[in-house]
Amino acid sequence: MDEKDTLLRHLRDLRASMLGKLDGLGEYEIRRPMTPTGTNLLGLVKHVASVELDYFGVVFGRPSGRQLPWLADDAEVNADMWATADETRDQIVELHEFSAAHSDETIELLPLDAPGQVPWWPEERRDVTLHQILVHMSVERARHAGHADIVRELVDGAVGSRQDDPNIPTIDWPTYREQLEAAARQASGR
Repeated sequence: MDEKDTLLRHLRDLRASMLGKLDGLGEYEIRRPMTPTGTNLLGLVKHVASVELDYFGVVFGRPSGRQLPWLADDAEVNADMWATADETRDQIVELHEFSAAHSDETIELLPLDAPGQVPWWPEERRDVTLHQILVHMSVERARHAGHADIVRELVDGAVGSRQDDPNIPTIDWPTYREQLEAAARQASGR
């Protein structure tokens, strides 16, 4: 497997993990703001799909033709980080799938050293390669997948990248948490 295939496989795994965080939840649970800054599951999916569409589209002269009003200059601040009541789960998931397909097409079409330009980055960093953007988007996806992990755990206690994740131990979580709390208190002198 070459480097591009490896990067694309990891990007695809991150996409699947994020979409999986919506599984089994109702409309309220996927939209519910779970942090002081409003982070929510459907908003995270909307955000990464939107961002990926621009990075693998606009940056390489392959705009998708899809208008994303929440990214317009006159859009409400952070409009890409949550879904309005009129935006359905199906619409956001379809956007995510469209974005992934468009991005994959760009990645498969171009060599890793293909040049691109990120117009919203500072001028001294605008010139990029497909390799740089693949790494950038994998990091962006991983960061937000981590957010989604935590938000999903806050919503209903589900943990791991999927329901049968072998990396999650079977333990008594409340007892474990109490152990950590006791260690934190002891270390801080509380």
